[in-house]
Amino acid sequence: MLIDCHTHAFAEKIAPRAVQQLNEYYQLPTNFGGRVQDLLTIARDARLDALVLLNAATSPEQVRPANDWLISFAASKDSPPKPVVSVPKDPKIIPFGTFHIGSPDWQSEVRRLRAAGIRGIKIHPEFQGIDLADDRLNDFWAEVERDFVLMVHIGDPVRRANNLSTPKKLAAILDRFPGLRAIAAHMGGYTLWQEACESLVGRDVYLDTSSTFPYIDSAMLRTILSRHSKDMILFGSDYPLRSPQMDLPLLQAIPWLNDEEKERIRGINTARLLGLL
Repeated sequence: MLIDCHTHAFAEKIAPRAVQQLNEYYQLPTNFGGRVQDLLTIARDARLDALVLLNAATSPEQVRPANDWLISFAASKDSPPKPVVSVPKDPKIIPFGTFHIGSPDWQSEVRRLRAAGIRGIKIHPEFQGIDLADDRLNDFWAEVERDFVLMVHIGDPVRRANNLSTPKKLAAILDRFPGLRAIAAHMGGYTLWQEACESLVGRDVYLDTSSTFPYIDSAMLRTILSRHSKDMILFGSDYPLRSPQMDLPLLQAIPWLNDEEKERIRGINTARLLGLL
């Protein structure tokens, strides 16, 4: 089983600009497109069984239309595209909803996502201007603790004293809401892996591999993987910044993981987390 738990795509009219903004923010140029069809082309070529589609509303006004778009993929889950001769089948798309603390009716949006069968919600503190330490989020954590998986972006290319998302901030949330099922993206914190090792590794939190393998020191990667449950490591590519074709060989090449552990990371762990097994 092969599942990419961390991909991004955007509505047709905003896809080019969205990819440009990602490139400018992370200074990671990419030749991949931002449309769903671009993502599906890559996913078919990689022979993914499923992928998690993520999006993050950067303003309260964007939440409902973004969720409308994401819910449309959940609504079509029972009517997959007809197979085309000699072309691998489309993978199952698992959309995560979006949320913004500035939305006055965020509770109704969470209820709408729940009713639509959405399994998770994505939060990107830097892009959304949401500080994980903001106490206004406490009601949200309590609301979603029961039945959602949270994909939480952690880390930033630039380390600042006031980073909105840090491993320590997520650890504090987990202390207060131990029932949360959270994925700490980018192996617990993009560029903040030492802090992730100190604050999150070994805890009851999932870590994904997105935008990690080419950038993390190999000794730090080995430390994190040796100290964290292999059942709580998830493969993710961070498409369109990277692709499964780029990162799966890097996972396969890790010498201190055995074949069974790699198999779990490639997809079994995500399938179990999302109720696909």
